Amino acid sequence: MIRVFVLYPDAPDPDRYEQHVELNRREVPTATIRHGRILGTPQGESDIAHYFEYEFPDRETWKAAQDGLVRAAEDAQGLGVPFRVYFAEIE
Repeated sequence: MIRVFVLYPDAPDPDRYEQHVELNRREVPTATIRHGRILGTPQGESDIAHYFEYEFPDRETWKAAQDGLVRAAEDAQGLGVPFRVYFAEIE
């Protein structure tokens, strides 16, 4: 299983973010998508405010979704919030 994590230090505008989520669902239909607000850490406040995740059953499905992921990343740049992307292989 492959997961792609997108972490935002600040919460995006809710209306614009909803448009972004819908674009992701259209552009990356083979992924399970999860997202939400970060509540904090065991120590208190977090330096991350929002979380977005794609889950793919395998590497082949992830690789086949690259064009949609690129379009989604381009749209994410229009949210006006910096973000970091991480890739994880789950055993």
